[in-house]
Amino acid sequence: MPQSRLYRNNRNGTFSDVTSRAGLNAVGWASGVCAGDYDNDGWLDLFITYYGQNVLYRNRGDGRFEDATARAGLPTGGTRWGSGCTFVDYDRDGRADLFVANYLRFDLATAAEVGNGPNCLWKGIPVNCGPRGLPTDTNLLFHNEGNGTFTDVSTRSAVARVTGRYPMTATAADFDGDGWTDIYVACDSTASILYHNNGDGTFTDTAVESGVGYSENGTQQAGMAWPSATTTPMVCSTCSRHTSPTTSRRCTGISVGHVRGRAAAAGLGVLNRYVEWGAGLPDLDNDGRPDNRLHDRERVSRSRSRLEAVPHRGPRIVFRNVDGVRFEDATSASGPGAITPHSSRGVAFGDFDNDGDVDMLVFNMNETAVVAQKRLRRAESLDRREARRHDVQPRSGRRDCAREDGGRTQAQAVLSQSSYYSHDDLRLHFGLGAANGGRHDRSPMAERPH
Repeated sequence: MPQSRLYRNNRNGTFSDVTSRAGLNAVGWASGVCAGDYDNDGWLDLFITYYGQNVLYRNRGDGRFEDATARAGLPTGGTRWGSGCTFVDYDRDGRADLFVANYLRFDLATAAEVGNGPNCLWKGIPVNCGPRGLPTDTNLLFHNEGNGTFTDVSTRSAVARVTGRYPMTATAADFDGDGWTDIYVACDSTASILYHNNGDGTFTDTAVESGVGYSENGTQQAGMAWPSATTTPMVCSTCSRHTSPTTSRRCTGISVGHVRGRAAAAGLGVLNRYVEWGAGLPDLDNDGRPDNRLHDRERVSRSRSRLEAVPHRGPRIVFRNVDGVRFEDATSASGPGAITPHSSRGVAFGDFDNDGDVDMLVFNMNETAVVAQKRLRRAESLDRREARRHDVQPRSGRRDCAREDGGRTQAQAVLSQSSYYSHDDLRLHFGLGAANGGRHDRSPMAERPH
């Protein structure tokens, strides 16, 4: 059985495998991970979803973790397919609650064989069956009681009322700016979910009226992930192999959270021959404008011949934000980390070497993960743009940050999960462009949260 791994940053550009030393000994088919300080002791804890049994790891603060699943009152026993998860203080009491998505109900003993059935073929090619045709499950919400335990409030909060979906990645942020954290869930093959926080402990699915449930063509707007959650204006991209091509969305009103498709106008609709998985909006060139990294794309042959090889590996696509509205394809100029073909899935963004540039970690199918380190060309280093990084203190309940430079305000939200089952650097990265005379700060982050 596979085992999840923990790598410690050695602060010299390398990592060390500390899985055994840290006590992360669970084995099984893991899906996603989210991080948060659920017991408010100042140390980040981990929650990992599995097909089988999810695990909550409590950070002891000495480099080791302990399995706190049962002690915390989270479900144990039985088999469920945990998918996305996110720590979220949905009731603003200063404690990190926990949202857990469940992909579908699956019984290996009765599952159909590959290629045997209408939902086991894709363009004539035998594939694993599903998700359509397999029974759906319900999502779960657990309230943090403040004593190290959680209470299941899925029914009381109306989270479990949303059914008939195949949930995947879950992202929590205040999408409509009303001061209450909402939850977006990307769903495979079915319309995505946008749990609007009603401010009274309950949620309402507003995906349809917000424009994230269905595309402008009326098709179900499924997806693998919500790559970026910021305050308005907000750009995101979602895509599924069963629905429409890449869709760029931009908020048209912070009070109602309504979004509308802008893929063609933004220049993101020109590449639609791939299947998108992980994605994000990091500021790769520190110019103060988020770039669109449509990562982990996979191309599947249309050939119906079972004997012909299926070229499923493809590049990672990079779109550069030109002026805050339009994007241009910058893949060919982004180096081997982008153009080398892989069958990739998740991607996480962060500055692992603290040099002020956003790096990324790409997870590949049946291959090792790839760390794509941002390196500036010599010509760029002469006029290197500055960046600032902010740590947000989880115990204060503050989950976002904004800064103003050169008359322009940037705002970002801290996400407990993003992209496809991935987790970005919790430190917020703000590119400043030439706002500070092009100076570059070699120490843009604080060693401790502030």
